[in-house]
Amino acid sequence: WEPIIDMLSFRDVFYDLYKEADEKSVIKFMVTDTANPGSIINCLAAVRENARIIREIIPSEAWEQINNLYIAAKADGQSVLTRRHRFNCLHRIIVANQTITGLLGGTMLRGEGYAFLRLGRHLERTDMTSRIIDVRSASLLPDLSPEQSAFENIQWMGVLKSLTAYQMYRQEMRIRINRADVLEFLINNRQFPRSLQHGLMQIGKCLLELPNSDSISQQVEALSEELQQLDTHELTQDRLHEVIDDIQLGVVKLHQAIDSQYF
Repeated sequence: WEPIIDMLSFRDVFYDLYKEADEKSVIKFMVTDTANPGSIINCLAAVRENARIIREIIPSEAWEQINNLYIAAKADGQSVLTRRHRFNCLHRIIVANQTITGLLGGTMLRGEGYAFLRLGRHLERTDMTSRIIDVRSASLLPDLSPEQSAFENIQWMGVLKSLTAYQMYRQEMRIRINRADVLEFLINNRQFPRSLQHGLMQIGKCLLELPNSDSISQQVEALSEELQQLDTHELTQDRLHEVIDDIQLGVVKLHQAIDSQYF
């Protein structure tokens, strides 16, 4: 259960609150614990507050969906801790989130406000994809024998499913699952919305719609070029970790530059 905590880099925060990283503790920490700044309930509370502040800008239907999602998630707080109800509770959150994304995408004016909304989405998505790749790949069994390679492929299937990428990988790559091609798809495929390269491409497009963004765009281009130069068939786990660290640091610097430039 620790890799789930590691995806958010909150191991120290977790062990300040819990003694053991077992199923119940990790689920509570990640979903309902208000002491965890990255928990689902805290994220929804922040989204609700941000939406409240800009209610004049976003569609009223989107505000209603956000408010209802927060209320429902709070009501499901105890149910989500049990295996019996967990899937349905989390599935409702996912569907509601996708509904809100669709409402905003289908009804908002294409002005600077929408550009900033998309910019934030793709920054967050790029960061989270990098974390999932880093943590999930590090937890796979190293130096497997040929007899164990089939098991490794199942593990990489799990990585794809973590990003809802399994079906799109099969459609695009048309080959069996293996480490190098999964990494190539998740890192450099520009057509898959959750790949690192696609995220950077969308960040660049958002910046084109904003004034005085040239210096920030150059940072995005530098990160994209670093990814393009990777040969995933020769990529060791240590080198992968270095690249992911560069991407995560780059995303942080992008966030800081955007904050400094526009806020």
